Amino acid sequence: MAEAILEVRDLVKHYPLTQGILFKKQVGAVKAVDGVSFDLAAGETLGIVGESGCGKSTVAKMLVNLERPTAGQIKYKGEDITTMSGRALKAVRRNIQMVFQDPYTSLNPRMTVGDIIGEPYEIHPEVAPKGDRRRKVQDLLDVVGLNPEYINRYPHQFSGGQRQRIGIARGLALRPEVIVADEPVSALDVSVQAQVVNLLDRLQSEFSLSYVFIAHDLSIVRHISDRVGVMYLGRVVEIGRDEEIYDHPTHPYTQALLSAVPLPDPSAREHRERIILTGDVPSPANPPSGCTFRTRCWKAQERCAQEVPLLAVPAEFRLAEGPAHHPSACHFAEEKRVVPTETG
Repeated sequence: MAEAILEVRDLVKHYPLTQGILFKKQVGAVKAVDGVSFDLAAGETLGIVGESGCGKSTVAKMLVNLERPTAGQIKYKGEDITTMSGRALKAVRRNIQMVFQDPYTSLNPRMTVGDIIGEPYEIHPEVAPKGDRRRKVQDLLDVVGLNPEYINRYPHQFSGGQRQRIGIARGLALRPEVIVADEPVSALDVSVQAQVVNLLDRLQSEFSLSYVFIAHDLSIVRHISDRVGVMYLGRVVEIGRDEEIYDHPTHPYTQALLSAVPLPDPSAREHRERIILTGDVPSPANPPSGCTFRTRCWKAQERCAQEVPLLAVPAEFRLAEGPAHHPSACHFAEEKRVVPTETG
């Protein structure tokens, strides 16, 4: 694997729960992110999947320093950005940009497209001299597949897919090395989703980008990602190359997620085993002891309530090289093919 451009270690974000009006007292915490670790290599796409409320978007915000972590490290090229401020943080932010989830609310309705895409140049004037900015904005519109003549239009004059392209153009303006895409296609129609994902794919090779790609849709994540991390209740429960996760999952939660992916082949649908989880996702303010997934897991035993499983290659797969040889946070991890191979 190429050298890691981003290293995340034991990342934690707890939001305090308080009581009282004049004298506020902390009575607990919402554990939105609770010990997340991963690496992102140069030129790689890391997909992060999981249910709503598992902490994906909070991780994304911490990567671009929109949220300060409670604990842990985020190293960009060996330097911890969680301790940075002022000019040092501003310089790093130029290289780590974000594409937001909602193309409707992430663009200022009072600003023209030219002003929106050109705003990063106001914050980082060293990137583009004033006289050169209009041309650069028009070039970016062309790169993302929009007519450069749209530069004076307002966001309401565009469709959802076009707005997301404007958001991507804004993210590209400073020529970053890392783009954090927080569910960039979840608010779009299926046909438009494909266009935006293919655009991101093309831009990655064109601009040598590294992506952290967050999404609900596992099929889209597989299409664009080199590696995939599965999150549940603030923790990464399994991580590996896309074929390891999709074809050889070892964590029960990953297996349950994959069994819910729609299959276009009717015969494959008939032969697939559906894993139906019982119960609701526990509250992050009061997560279960030990393994947080144990309250919904069909493999749960007494050990699961007492010990927190580590994210590591399971003991039974350590000696054998193969697709099941990847980190999984389960005491009773076992390989299970959930999505059947396509019949010819």
